[in-house]
Amino acid sequence: MKEDYSSLEDRIISVLKSIYDPEIPVDIYELGLIYDIQVSHEKEVKIVMTLTTPNCPVADSLPIQVKEKVQSIEGIKNVDVVLTFDPPWSREFMSEEARLELGML
Repeated sequence: MKEDYSSLEDRIISVLKSIYDPEIPVDIYELGLIYDIQVSHEKEVKIVMTLTTPNCPVADSLPIQVKEKVQSIEGIKNVDVVLTFDPPWSREFMSEEARLELGML
């Protein structure tokens, strides 16, 4: 049985929602740090993400954590995490849920 790619993407998002920015009590997905998730037919995943700031204390470890957690999903062959600062992250990228959590609404 072939797995539906959207359900695989849902599992990836679920894993991303379990990873938190150490300085902000909100997961990286709701924070808007994930710009793009691509899943190929070969079940290779490319995640384009950013950080709240280029000087973020987890600039080295967070992309590795994302790669390792997503790679642990059954069926995924490879994960490529691309870190970008274009466009730079801003509060507008946060979900309504994240803004509510941080008292910004």
